Formats: sequence, structure tokens, C-alpha cells
Amino acid sequence: MPVGIFRVCLVVITAIVNHPLLFPRENGTVPENAEEIIQKMKEREESLRLEQLRLEQEIADQEATQKTLEKAAEVVEESKEEKVRWDMWTALSMIIFLLIEIWRQDFQEGIWQDTGGEEDDMAVLGKAFKGVAFPDKAVLASFYEKRILGTTGDMARMREMVEGFADDLLEALRSVCNRDADMEVEDCMGVGSMYENWRVRKPFVCDLIVPFAPPEPYCFRSQTWCSGNSFPPDEQGYGTIKVCRANEDVTGCICDKTKLGEDMLCLLHSQANTTRPSSEMEDLLCFKNTQYLDADQVMKWFQIAVTKAWNRISHKYEFDLCFSLLDSPGALKIKFKSGKSIAFNLTPVVQYENSDVYFISHFPRSSLAADLPSSTHWFLTFAVYERRFIQLVSKTLPANACHVSCLQILSFLHGKQCSLTGPSGLTNYHLKTVMLHLLQARPSQDWAPEKLEARLQDMLKFLEKCLHEKKLYHFFIGNGKVPAELGFPIIFQRAEPLNLFRPFVLRRAVYRKTVDTFHEMLRNTSALINEYTVHIPLAHANGIHKESL
Repeated sequence: MPVGIFRVCLVVITAIVNHPLLFPRENGTVPENAEEIIQKMKEREESLRLEQLRLEQEIADQEATQKTLEKAAEVVEESKEEKVRWDMWTALSMIIFLLIEIWRQDFQEGIWQDTGGEEDDMAVLGKAFKGVAFPDKAVLASFYEKRILGTTGDMARMREMVEGFADDLLEALRSVCNRDADMEVEDCMGVGSMYENWRVRKPFVCDLIVPFAPPEPYCFRSQTWCSGNSFPPDEQGYGTIKVCRANEDVTGCICDKTKLGEDMLCLLHSQANTTRPSSEMEDLLCFKNTQYLDADQVMKWFQIAVTKAWNRISHKYEFDLCFSLLDSPGALKIKFKSGKSIAFNLTPVVQYENSDVYFISHFPRSSLAADLPSSTHWFLTFAVYERRFIQLVSKTLPANACHVSCLQILSFLHGKQCSLTGPSGLTNYHLKTVMLHLLQARPSQDWAPEKLEARLQDMLKFLEKCLHEKKLYHFFIGNGKVPAELGFPIIFQRAEPLNLFRPFVLRRAVYRKTVDTFHEMLRNTSALINEYTVHIPLAHANGIHKESL
């Protein structure tokens, strides 16, 4: 027990002796460290309080922003609803305005076309035929045999005579030209109605095209409206022809884009092979200070060359040769001593790449055709493919098919009507385009000879529809159904369809005159055909008509 008490006392005494507050060690820093810790804790507390205030402020700002956005969304939603209501009223007003405008135009056209209380003929497809006495099959057959077939032999003899003379004239033209500097002229080709066997109206005119090319080392580089660059609507169907050296890149040589050193030489364009100056480019029939072929220059060159060629061979023939139209380079006329004459067109053209599409220097003009954009713009003609397509389709049609007969009768009717009331915007090319479209649309058996009346009415109704819509598309351009056997260039098949009636939209007076002529032709159809029809006994005609039914 005493030992235990002693031990407790010893521990107490030792603890008291070693307590740091009673006996601080030398250099002790406990009080100072405690103050620093307390100070840091106060600072930390202050920073936390400031951070809390900042966060509270940010939360308040975000709540205010959210409220502002909600108010703005409500305003936008209200404005959208008001805009939708406003757009609905605007659209409704526009629709009412358009209906009124369409009614006004139709009313004006009805007044213009009113010739004694008649209804608007163009309102419904085929309505123009109501009240029109159309000739029956017997009358049409008699008319075709008497008026149309009698001209076929004359056409064949004339073609043979003109082609023989044209070949002789072109051979003389080559002999008078400088082979090293002048254009090279190729053999001519017959195109158009005389060579497609549907020409009916006199005077007969043979259309021949003559491809030509520049002398070596030059060549033609062509560009069309569907080559990729944008062309304005009035230049669709046209292209330009650039005169380049055969080894010249279309985009230009690198020596034109970079400065070569004095001791460096371009292998393509050496000093001995430099581009001709502008004056010599004009000798290549280019427009002044350009490399683009000029149609007016070509016209002058061709007329001079033909005149020289005729002077060389005129002693061989017993007739005279002259130009019938000064504004057309190859409109020629043969005058016999008897007073008779034969007209034919010998027109220079440029081949498009390796196809049978040609740039034609001068195209027959009509009241519907617009003026050329410039003399460097050349019109493209697909006449060779048109003739080839008719020949190809004819092989699949029944014997004595009526497709050519329909076109001949329609061309005759339109020509007769124009001789009575004056020219219209329609041309024989438009009529042929109608036939080409129907040839592709209808099966071959529909063109049997006994269906002449039905097919002729189809052509008239199709033409009526095109006039009503002011749309008659070119047969080849944009037509993906062209037979592959023709070898037609794919670039024109993929192009946008070309509307041949587009000028009607801009030329209102010509359009009205054309529709007037068309309606008058329908009303006069029976009279025009009966005038040239052999008299058929009524009983015989009725018997034929009953058998056909």
C-alpha cells in the first residue's frame, strides 16, 4: 500500500515538473503558432463567407436571367402566333389576287378570241374541234393521192440535180482556195423536208449543209449552253466556237501563267510556233481581237469563195447562178434561160466534236425566232439526227405508215392558211417536232395507213395543247429516251429540255396571231381539203366510212 501511494505521488510530481507551461523550453513558439493558426482560420472563414455571397449572387442572377428568357420566349411565341395568322391572311389574299388576275386574263383573251359568241377554244384539250367538220378517211385519202403523191417524183429529180451541181461547185471551191491558209470544205449533206420526203408546198428548196474546218495547225474548240457554264435563257440552243492550235490546251499553257527564265523555252510554244496576231486571227474568220469564230465573217468568206468557184465552172452550164438572199450565205438560185428557176441553200456549218450535231452559221428565221445574241453565237442544228431517227422508226412501222402523210397534210393546211391570213409563229419545224414526239409516244401499229384520220387529229390536238401551255419541247434536247442506235451525244440528252415555244411568253402579239391562225385553220380544214379533192360519190364515200367503222 505505501509503495502504491509512493508510486502515484512520483507520477504526479513528474508530470508537474515536465508541464510546458511551468517550465517553457528555450526558443519555444507554441503561443505564436497558435495565433497564426487562429488568424488563418479567421481568414479562411472570411473567404468562405465571401464565396458564399458570390455564389448567392450568381444564383440570383441566373434566376433573373431565366425569368427574362421565359418572358422573351412567351413574347416570341405570341409573335409567332400573330405571324402565322398574318401569313395565313397574306397567302389567302395572294391566292384571291391570282385568281382574279387569271380570270381577268382569260376574260380578255375570251374577248379577243370572240368572233360571234364562240367559247374559248383553248380552255380544254380538244375543245377547238367542237363544231368543226373534219374530213373523213375517204376524203383524206383522195386528197393525199391527188395533191401530195403527185409531187414526190418532182422532189426526187430536183434532189438529184441539185446534189450533182453542189458537188461540182464545192470541188471548184476547193481548187480556188489556198490549202495552206483558207478553210477546208468537206462534202455537203442533205437535210430537212426535201430529204425526209414530206415537203409539199412549192417552190421546192433543197437544204444542204457544208462542214468546214480551219487550216493546219488550227482547230475548232466549241462550247455549248449545256457545257457547264451558265447561259442566259435567250442563249439556250446556242454555242461559241474558238479557233485554237491543235496542240493548245483549252485551259491555256503553263507558260502563259508563269514567268519563265530567259534561258528557258516552252516546248509547245517556241518562237517559231507563236500565236497569230489579231490581224491574222481575223484571216481565220474570227471576231475582231478575239479567237471566236464570227458568223458574219464566215458569210462573207463563203459568198466570195462560191462566187470564185462559179466563175471557174460557169462555162460548163447553160444557166446562171446568183444569191437569192443577201443576208443568208448560201441561199442560191439557178436561173434557166426558159425563165424557170431552182432555189437551194448551201449553208456552212461546224461539226460539234465527233458527232453529227452541227453549229450552223445562219438559220432560217421566223417571226417567233429571237435575234442572235451576237455574231459569235452559233445555233445548233440536229437535222442529221432527225432524219436518221425518222428512218430508224420507219423500219418498225407498218407498210405505207401514215406518219409522213400526217405531217404533209398538216404542213399543207398551215401553209395554205398562212397564205390567206398572213404568217404566224408556227413553222414547219414545229410541226415536225410534234410528229417526232408522237412517233415516240405511240406504238407502231397505231401508224397503219387506215388510221390516217385519227393520227392527224392527234397531231392537231397535241399542237393545240402545246399552244395552250406555250410549251413545245425540242425532241432531242433533254430527251433521255432517244434510241441508243443513233449515237446521240449524251450531253444533250442530260441537258434541261429546251422549250421551242418560250418566245410566246414574251411576244404576246405573235402568240395571239398564232392561235388565231390555228383556229382559223381548223375551221377551214374541210374547205381547204375539198378544194383539192377528187369528187367522190356520196354513196361510195358512205360505204367506205361504214366499212372502216
